Amino acid sequence: MDSPLIQAIRARRSWWLGSFDALAWTLSLAVFAILRMDLAATSVSWSGVAAVSLVAIALQIGLGLVVRLHHGRAALGSFEEMLLLGGVMITVGLVLSAGNALLPEPSVPRSVPVAATCSAIAIAAWGRACYRRLREVQLGRRRGGSGTDALVLGAGEGGRQILDSMRHDPRSTWRPIGLIDDDPLKRHRRVRGVPVLGTRASLGDVVSRTRCRTLIVAIPSADAELLRDVSTQARALDLDVKVVPGVGELFSGHVGISDLRDINIADLLGRHQIDTDVASSAGYLTGKRVLVTGAGGSIGSELCRQIHRYAPAELIMLDRDESALHSVQLSLHGRAMLDTDEVILADIRDPSAMCGLFERRRPQVIFHAAALKHLTMLEQYPTEAVKTNVGGTLTILESARAVGVERFVNISTDKAANPCSVLGYTKRIAEGLTAAVASEADGTYLSVRFGNVLGSRGSVLTAFAAQIAAGGPVTVTDPDVTRYFMTIKEACQLVVQAAAIGRDGEALVLDMGEPVRILDVAEQLIALDGRDVRVEFTGLRDGEKLHEDLFGAGEPDRRPVHSLVSHVTVPPISPMSVSEARGLIQANDLVQRLASLCANMRHRAGSLVDR
Repeated sequence: MDSPLIQAIRARRSWWLGSFDALAWTLSLAVFAILRMDLAATSVSWSGVAAVSLVAIALQIGLGLVVRLHHGRAALGSFEEMLLLGGVMITVGLVLSAGNALLPEPSVPRSVPVAATCSAIAIAAWGRACYRRLREVQLGRRRGGSGTDALVLGAGEGGRQILDSMRHDPRSTWRPIGLIDDDPLKRHRRVRGVPVLGTRASLGDVVSRTRCRTLIVAIPSADAELLRDVSTQARALDLDVKVVPGVGELFSGHVGISDLRDINIADLLGRHQIDTDVASSAGYLTGKRVLVTGAGGSIGSELCRQIHRYAPAELIMLDRDESALHSVQLSLHGRAMLDTDEVILADIRDPSAMCGLFERRRPQVIFHAAALKHLTMLEQYPTEAVKTNVGGTLTILESARAVGVERFVNISTDKAANPCSVLGYTKRIAEGLTAAVASEADGTYLSVRFGNVLGSRGSVLTAFAAQIAAGGPVTVTDPDVTRYFMTIKEACQLVVQAAAIGRDGEALVLDMGEPVRILDVAEQLIALDGRDVRVEFTGLRDGEKLHEDLFGAGEPDRRPVHSLVSHVTVPPISPMSVSEARGLIQANDLVQRLASLCANMRHRAGSLVDR
């Protein structure tokens, strides 16, 4: 509950502020008139002071009405209000000074309005600052007896927003008792009344003095090195660490305590979300019939959730896993009866079923996410990889061309660049097939290529998490093996945006930063868990690379549209050649035949670059 004084000011804000500003002008003019006369009050022309004061008050109230100074245009005592107040009062002072000086007989000495303007601004600003400070103190006292003590790392904009949220948000369960910041210029600073107690180097001493058990990292631009250091110190000090969202979220809206989350592996690996500004280019989905194959998978389900935001006329979700379809429908609508025509239980390897579905529903935009993706398993069962990743893709492409699809996006993988595994071969061939149809069909057909997806079903993170939960060991193929990582959200943003910025036959590749050592991933996950779990090296398996490639031989890195998205020209591969390979799935040399097809594509890619 606010004090009676604050309640009264808030109830009649414009009246109180207008009166206070009038008092500031009257007092300033009177004081400087007396000072100008060497403190001889009897020598002052009080009628002139009164006249100038009335003019000043009228101008202050009038200009205040124009710019809404007294009516809540800016928060009371805020920097924005100080700028507004200064502009109004300087204008009033200039008018007073000029008008008084131009009179044949000045109402007051010419220096009085000039000096009084400076004084009035100081008094008006001081009053507002006192109000703000009083309110902050009251808010601090109101929350003083509840909540968990917390230290905030970062005394910048993120720290200020978090402190405001802790004080104002009724959901807050934390009470700020101090700030930590490495900037020496902030050593003795107070932010919203909360003192800076030290730097990261002195975190142990600060925790010892305050007995605080929670540290909130309020630095949206914090890199992986800083977060790893904080995480290491926090474990040693038995601190619970929370982090704020990234820079883009900080400046696109207010960040509060409800946005805080635990530190995760993406933070520690430095894999921050890349914003490709998908909203500016996803309008092509609105009012369209959109089909997503593999809609129940990690990528497919997130795609459906993102596409749903752009109000398509129909969102058709296709998968052969009924439980996966149930999950994605539940995530979209909060209920999943599986009795609507937006969910399709079918197999992309069934040409007749796909042809019939496309004829009935006539999709206009297709995102082809259905695939078999586990590298080692596909080395054992290459025929299954061909049936789904090659044959299924060809079936979807042929069905799409038959009904005149406007846009088709084939989801590929970095393993298609310089492939050496069954997964890589089949996905590379799928890219070539997409490019071949692009040269013949009316719509836009292209592929999107990205690396490992953090947190996707069956990813290395989920495997490591399960091994750690079981007490280990955590198995890593090689101490030097590296992979590219991206989040599910940004992977799907790229897919959605690709259909808008990509051209026929291309493969789009997201700039995923530097590759990450898998051993580092394992060690960071073990550190987050806090248990002593052993790492065991198993050696590279058939088809695995030590380091993945984003671009194949003969594929230059061109970025004509977006600085983070590369465009690669994919040489088309004849569907007839693929049909022949598909017909030989029982042959002992199937893998060699797939490798031969990809080698021919690599040779033609080099020829395209030479031209």
